[in-house]
Amino acid sequence: MSRKILVFGAGKSTAYLLDHILEKSKAEQLHLILADINPDGVAPRIASHPNCSLVHMDIFEDKKRESAIREASIVVSMLPPKLHTKIAMDCLKLKKHLVTASYSNDTIQKLEKEVKNSGLVFMNEMGLDPGIDHMSAMEIIDKIRGDGGKMLLFESFTGGLVAPKNDSNLWNYKFTWNPRNVVLAGQGGAAKFIQEGTYKYIPYQKLFRRTEFLEVEGHGTFEAYANRDSLKYREAYGLQDALTLYRGTMRRVGFSKAWQMFVMLGMTDDSYTIKNSQGMSYREFVNSFLPYSPTDAVELKLRHYLKIDQDDIRWGKLLELDLFNATKKIPLKNASPAQILQYILEDSWTLEADEQDMIVMYHKFGFEQNGKKQQIDANMVVIGENKSHTAMAKTVGLPVAMATLLILNGKIKTPGVQIPIQKEVYEPILNELKHHGIVFNTYEVPYLGYNPDSIAI
Repeated sequence: MSRKILVFGAGKSTAYLLDHILEKSKAEQLHLILADINPDGVAPRIASHPNCSLVHMDIFEDKKRESAIREASIVVSMLPPKLHTKIAMDCLKLKKHLVTASYSNDTIQKLEKEVKNSGLVFMNEMGLDPGIDHMSAMEIIDKIRGDGGKMLLFESFTGGLVAPKNDSNLWNYKFTWNPRNVVLAGQGGAAKFIQEGTYKYIPYQKLFRRTEFLEVEGHGTFEAYANRDSLKYREAYGLQDALTLYRGTMRRVGFSKAWQMFVMLGMTDDSYTIKNSQGMSYREFVNSFLPYSPTDAVELKLRHYLKIDQDDIRWGKLLELDLFNATKKIPLKNASPAQILQYILEDSWTLEADEQDMIVMYHKFGFEQNGKKQQIDANMVVIGENKSHTAMAKTVGLPVAMATLLILNGKIKTPGVQIPIQKEVYEPILNELKHHGIVFNTYEVPYLGYNPDSIAI
């Protein structure tokens, strides 16, 4: 009798997840039930597979959702994070294990005692970032501690970028995951982290001008800006005594300085709507953020406002987006500035069918061992196949699929609401990921951490 794996959501990050489960389906007697609000959009190779069933599912249809979960052996949610709670409550009620790729939320975390007492595994943050970042970090941190080392520094960076062969625009960027998350990145409070023994805070309006440069061997130089809350995993990683704890997002050099223009203009604001947005031209959208002038053109007003010259590379980046086009129209009704900006960017930054993306992850580990301060750097680079089988989908979907099968097969047993930081979880998954080309290279480098005798803070 087949064991049923219920997957909610068939979005961009699920290609490898679904393929992996179906590849194993015959040998492991699995049947994939794929529930999505638009099952007609599922790729034919998935929809026609004999071990796959498609279900039209509106997540707010309680009876239908509960019925699907009741029939499942294990549940995977690839829906937006805010929708996980309904599924988690059903899984607890119906005694089903749950795997997600999203950040754990407070509501699900409060179920910890009941989940544990029920012998269930609720594995959250089992994707790329969060996910592979946790597992790869804890593998090295546990080894350092096992060898008698004391952690002093941990920095972690991840970037979803376009592959070099398809890096064809001045921004060196194309969307490889949810564009809305890219446009809203960094909002919701100051970025906070600890650096060289001191707590640091960067307000949103300054975030993209405080960057760190990183060199990845064979792939060039990148920049990184701080994630909103680098201290979130301090306790989980056991880094309460670390002098530096910093997590960030990677981009190609120059992206952040250019993105700052949108922040300064107010185009990333999602807190209000523009009443006449539908039918507005790209040019009118830009002009709506600029002072009135009876004589100056929109281009001139913008350069004055941002204090940039027409030979500045940032000006070329704005022109490349066709921002001053008077004939291109916004179709969105009562849209926020952020929604309109997203629409404009998708016009230029969408991957073509045969284009490839690239994932880059970079960790720094500083520690003291036998009285000597040392540092290990580790990096991972993954290139996608095409627009559907992206590096993003691979690095998000494969860990989810692998964790699902390990839980289903009783290899991951520890119950509770958790993230993948235990050896029971990360060791088999990282080993299996290596067979799919997801590998970390490690280097011993001079320790560059905090020295109170030489660094002014």
